[in-house]
Amino acid sequence: FFFLMIRRPPRSTQGVSSAASDVYKRQVSTQSTWDMASKKGKQGSDNSVIRIPPNKYIHVLDNNENIRRIVLGPTTFVKKEHENVIKGPDDMIVLPPDHFCVIANPVVCESGKPLKNEYNEYKIRFGREEIRQAKYYPEPFPLYPGEELVKDITPFKVIEKNSALVISAIRNFEDKHAGDKWLFPGPGVYIPKIDEQIEKQIEAYIVKQNQAIQIKAIRDAKINGVDRKAGEVWLERKIGAYLPTVDEEIISTIDGIVLTDKKAISLKAMASFKDKYGIERKAGDEWLITKDIAEVHIPDVHEQLVGEVLLTTLAKNQYCIVVDPVDKSGNAQYGMRDLRKGEQSFFLKPGERLLDGIQQIRILSEHQSLLLQAKEDYIDGSNKYVAGTKWVIQGPRDYVCPVEVDILEDRNSIPLDENEGIYVRNMKTGEVRTVKNKVYRLTADEVLWEKPLTEEAEELLAFQSGTGGFAPVVVNDKGERQYKQDIAREYRRDKTRAITFRAPHNSAVQLFDYKKKKSRIVFGPDLVMLEPYEEITILRLSGDIPKKENQLKNLALLLGPDFMVDQIIVETSDHARLYLRLAYNWKFKIDKKDPTTYEKIFSVPDFVGETCKTLASRIRGAVSGVTFDQFHKRSTDVIQSAVFSKDKEFLIKTNNLLVTSVDIQGFEPVEASTRQSLEMSIKLAIDISSKAQEDKAKHEAEQAEQRAKGERDKQAIDDQAEAEKKRIELYKLEALSASVETTGKAIAIANATAEAAQINGKCELEQAQLHVNAIQIKQKEELETLKKRYEAEETHAKSMLELEINTQKELADIEASKFKRTIESLGKDTLVAMAKAGPAAQAKLLAGLGLKGYMIIDAKNPINLFNTCLLYTSPSPRDQRGSRMPSSA
Repeated sequence: FFFLMIRRPPRSTQGVSSAASDVYKRQVSTQSTWDMASKKGKQGSDNSVIRIPPNKYIHVLDNNENIRRIVLGPTTFVKKEHENVIKGPDDMIVLPPDHFCVIANPVVCESGKPLKNEYNEYKIRFGREEIRQAKYYPEPFPLYPGEELVKDITPFKVIEKNSALVISAIRNFEDKHAGDKWLFPGPGVYIPKIDEQIEKQIEAYIVKQNQAIQIKAIRDAKINGVDRKAGEVWLERKIGAYLPTVDEEIISTIDGIVLTDKKAISLKAMASFKDKYGIERKAGDEWLITKDIAEVHIPDVHEQLVGEVLLTTLAKNQYCIVVDPVDKSGNAQYGMRDLRKGEQSFFLKPGERLLDGIQQIRILSEHQSLLLQAKEDYIDGSNKYVAGTKWVIQGPRDYVCPVEVDILEDRNSIPLDENEGIYVRNMKTGEVRTVKNKVYRLTADEVLWEKPLTEEAEELLAFQSGTGGFAPVVVNDKGERQYKQDIAREYRRDKTRAITFRAPHNSAVQLFDYKKKKSRIVFGPDLVMLEPYEEITILRLSGDIPKKENQLKNLALLLGPDFMVDQIIVETSDHARLYLRLAYNWKFKIDKKDPTTYEKIFSVPDFVGETCKTLASRIRGAVSGVTFDQFHKRSTDVIQSAVFSKDKEFLIKTNNLLVTSVDIQGFEPVEASTRQSLEMSIKLAIDISSKAQEDKAKHEAEQAEQRAKGERDKQAIDDQAEAEKKRIELYKLEALSASVETTGKAIAIANATAEAAQINGKCELEQAQLHVNAIQIKQKEELETLKKRYEAEETHAKSMLELEINTQKELADIEASKFKRTIESLGKDTLVAMAKAGPAAQAKLLAGLGLKGYMIIDAKNPINLFNTCLLYTSPSPRDQRGSRMPSSA
């Protein structure tokens, strides 16, 4: 035996393979190459003889005569040198029952046989097509030279019921013209013709209950026995399937509108026509369809749906006014109104509308009334009202406003207390009066009148409505005094109500009637009510220190007693200027029963400013006649004499204001030099007073010292005797204390020693216990650490094993998949050919080398040659060709 060892070139990619697999691959490649070469040799040797099976044919071209002919099978065709096979062998065309095909450029046949011309060529109808059916071609037939199959074998089209084909003529034939269209309705089988074509297949439209389809004529035609014009639109209402013709098209499906007892529809005619119910309608007419006419209405093509109309239902206490009502003959009464009361129900007809919707019947209580006005002449029972007349109806009653009357205003009775009132104007006379202390109803000629006030008066009323006092003084950040009035935001005066003002106690309010040119004064406490033409007097008084004009505003004049503070500058005879701060007590001297006394109090508008100016003038005159030292010593006398002269009171007769006293709150020099001299004199006076008090205190101190010294010596003797007694007691206590100290010290030392020994024992015991606990904890931690380490190692080993298993499994799957794809790519026939070709190739190779067998291995993978020799030396069966193969093959 001779063993040929061939080293294969290195693979570009590593993979799981073996020497045996490489040998197998080389055997397959060699056998495939040999099969391809043998096949080419066979074809090259047999191309002049063609065996044509049954139902097959070929086209042969005679190069000498340039004529094509057909050869039908079964036969054996021997090709001559001047002939070429240009087509085939091809299958003949077999038409199953109810099938057809289309042949272009068909040959001319006679009695089922093709005809030839004088050149021995088949006669062909160029540019034409022929439909061949199984009925006329039951046997297989070939395509003659020049013929072409343009449409493959196709079954006849089966048309079901409620379906149809739209057919159009391609050319003129029989009674048809090119472009004509017609329907082929089902059920049936459509057999095509060469002069027509199928444009599309249509399905029938299903018209359901309460439904219709809208159809439009495409061209002038007679459809379903009716002559239709192009563009004409109509409805098909018949229930069932409707198959449109080629002269019409379906626009849409229209659903019927269901009408109920509470719903109707309004329609409008778009053109003159007769509707479904046989009524002639003119273009533009509008009408109502209710349930009484039809339960379901399908709008016609000439009808436009205006909208749905709901049933209008009036209850017993309701009514409505219909504008532009329609009479019984259907004519609209434009500009008219119709009053309809409940209980009733109706549909609003086209053109009708409700004025302000459904209204409730007015129910008037005994305190309610309505102001009415006649829009036109109106008769209410025995009362006749001319257009424009106004009147009032009063409750209790119910009222429905007729169409001839307008409700101008709802009115309620106005209840007025003793201190309440309203302003009422008579529209006929223009007179305005105040009504108070009763329940009042306005008449038809009366309205509530709004009394105007100035903005200043409104603010004072809003501020003083609850207090009646002056505005409070506020000091701002700069130290300035301000008089602010915070008006409540919620205060809103009803201008038709009589204006009332609460005059405070011991005050007076002046009212002036501009119509009567008279004034009146009301003293508080009292409630002031203004008449329509009365205005309240606003007081504008001086305020602040020193006094400034128009700082205070008020409606009431306080009568006092009260005080006012002012600051003035005066100058003495030696030209010393001083600031004086003075307070004046005042009151008005009046008799409330004598008008001549109290009518003067409002004669001076700013009595505060005028009084302060008058008194300041008198005081300046008096101070200017004395020196600073004199004024400093008797300032009160100077000022009192200046104000009151010889009397104890100062009366201003212009307004009967009485100043009862003057108080000097303080004075201060204006110049710095005067202020220094004043300070020096004050300091000197203080020093003298202090020296006298100091000497007196010194004398009293020396006397007290001598008295205290005697008492001290006596007390020293008493204290010494008491000290000797206490010393004796001390010696006794010291002896006792020493004895107790010695005994206690011995006891304490013994107790301390015993406690120290006990504490040391406890500490040693606890230390030993803690040492044992520490050892236990350490051992426990070491054990836990070892346990976790072993568990981690076990988990790691387990994970590595699982990873290795998964890797091997995936490699095995990849190898199996690779082998499976290799087998599938080779195919069953290839494997069989390889199996058959292998032994033959091996036998030839061995015969050529003079060997009985061989093995190809890789130098990197040596094998046991002794066992291999035993395999080759042992007997093995022969294959069908007689070659010996190893049993392991």
